[in-house]
Amino acid sequence: MSGKTPRQAIALSYDGQQAPTLSAKGDDALAEAILELARQHEVPIYENAELVSLLARLELGEQIPEALYLTIAEIIAFAWQLRGKVPVGFSDVPAGERDITPNPARLPFGNSIE
Repeated sequence: MSGKTPRQAIALSYDGQQAPTLSAKGDDALAEAILELARQHEVPIYENAELVSLLARLELGEQIPEALYLTIAEIIAFAWQLRGKVPVGFSDVPAGERDITPNPARLPFGNSIE
């Protein structure tokens, strides 16, 4: 018997409206297939065995637990930054120089982010 821990991978889907959901999970060969598909589509891959272990407990289609919102939000924000994308309504202008008048059409959760 080998003491080797199986390779695991998970994939999350996020529509910008609701919490991210588990869209794929697998061990060993299926994990490699998930990672290869991500590479083919230039999806950023974040490696964290402990986080994968936690998320792999979810059922497909299940939303991430609220306790992981901040962690997953930081990962999504970093992935967007890598691709040069920003959420609707986001501004790089320093807070003191920004117009803070609400504009409902530009609220972050008002539109899907591609």
